[in-house]
Amino acid sequence: MNHPLSPPLQVFLIEDSSLVRELVIESFADIPGITLIGHADSEDEAFDQLERQRCDILILDIQLRQGNGINLLRRLGSQPQQNKQIRIIFSNNVSKGYHRLAGQLGVQYFFDKTSEFTDMRELLEQLGNGTVPSRSPKAD
Repeated sequence: MNHPLSPPLQVFLIEDSSLVRELVIESFADIPGITLIGHADSEDEAFDQLERQRCDILILDIQLRQGNGINLLRRLGSQPQQNKQIRIIFSNNVSKGYHRLAGQLGVQYFFDKTSEFTDMRELLEQLGNGTVPSRSPKAD
């Protein structure tokens, strides 16, 4: 499916692990059509930054240093400028309940941090090229 956003796409990352965050930042730096515009490690910090700037792609973990990604999605749901984002969860918390809740909160893609990093990178490469395959956030 084609997505209405066109590159370069602005990515905001919410991840509390500095090791994972640096891996993601380093890995995505060379993807054409993708620009990392910021990152946060807590719910409140992310919300504050996202109130001031718009991003096209939001990548977030569920467990954060303070708060969590699910509550952040609920808070962002009240902001119209954030509703057009591509939302991606990248987390170790991959239960069917989280998949279902994420889908209800507008998450289009859900990746297991322990085994699907390459899949998420491939998705961003496709988004950077202006196309994206359909994928449900529901558990398999």
